[in-house]
Amino acid sequence: MRRAAGFTLIEVVCVLAIIALLAALVLPAIPRATSNARLEAYALEVAALLTADRNASIRRHLEVATALDASAGAIRSGAGADRIQLPRDVAFDALLADTCEGRKAGATIVFFPSGMSCGGTIQLRRGSVGFQVRVNWLTGGAEVVSSDSAFR
Repeated sequence: MRRAAGFTLIEVVCVLAIIALLAALVLPAIPRATSNARLEAYALEVAALLTADRNASIRRHLEVATALDASAGAIRSGAGADRIQLPRDVAFDALLADTCEGRKAGATIVFFPSGMSCGGTIQLRRGSVGFQVRVNWLTGGAEVVSSDSAFR
């Protein structure tokens, strides 16, 4: 009697188990870098948080200060509990005013009930790709600009 060609079920299961074991060992070692699209999404998220703080300042008739912590890669809303934590592979830098309304501004962007702000620029960069979130001091509006086109 001739035996049929092919693999038995036990052989297929053993091969799949070996592949799964190798994948479980190798996948965590692969670095997970932030993609360009995700970097842009972080910039848009920062701009949305700043816009929400500006709107809260106007609505509540109070000053709202958005806190920036470049060393921790975090941005915290002054109007609520919102917080953005950037991954470690994203470089975070901010160019802010030294003084605002006669007071030391520190590491904050302050929004006023009139809609104005202290202004500033937040730079998010990973490798050669980057985005700036610019806060206009006169209007308090936040815009996202690619760093490649920032100085054209």
